[in-house]
Amino acid sequence: MTANPPHPRLNFVSHPLVQHKMTLLRQRQTSTGEFRRLAREISLLMAYEVTRDLPLETKRIETPLEAMDAPILSGKKLCFVSILRAGDGILEGMLDLVPSARVGHVGLYRDPSALVPVEYYLKLPEDVRHRAVIVVDPMLATGHSAAAAVERVKQAGAEQISFACLLAAPEGLGVMAEAHPEVPVFTCAVDRGLDDHAYIRPGLGDAGDRLYGTK
Repeated sequence: MTANPPHPRLNFVSHPLVQHKMTLLRQRQTSTGEFRRLAREISLLMAYEVTRDLPLETKRIETPLEAMDAPILSGKKLCFVSILRAGDGILEGMLDLVPSARVGHVGLYRDPSALVPVEYYLKLPEDVRHRAVIVVDPMLATGHSAAAAVERVKQAGAEQISFACLLAAPEGLGVMAEAHPEVPVFTCAVDRGLDDHAYIRPGLGDAGDRLYGTK
């Protein structure tokens, strides 16, 4: 990473297993089923980093031998917000780690001409304002969809928000830094940049198509 990252709260997930699996994920010959499995495994590993600072409190419990004060998560359960459709490809892995988390969805598609996000669906837990929210999408390309999704979560009242993606472009990080500089961004890699069609290069192709075999 550079000394001056394109987002003030950028967190790079550098664990060797994550980086190894990212290489397998990127390969052209990786099948749909294998791509889906790898994305799920990487997102589970990422979830450890994204949830590292969750607050703890103590609870009195009984072990088979004696009573003790043991640490337990404090406050309301997490909420994962998936940006449809590709966000569900990493949502599942994070739910493997935190199965009790609440889930929200923001449906956005990119206008092919203006390259701006258009919202077509929104469903969030009613008490999202009281929860730590992690917005998830495999790719942070132009950043417009991610910024729009985070804005909708803010409008719902959430204050503790993070964003997690497998892969980011400097352009997308710049958009997020301008729109939401206080929101931590977690990613496994920052690639060279975007091409004329707003695809990340070298990237891994279209994450949604590779997850669901639609191309």
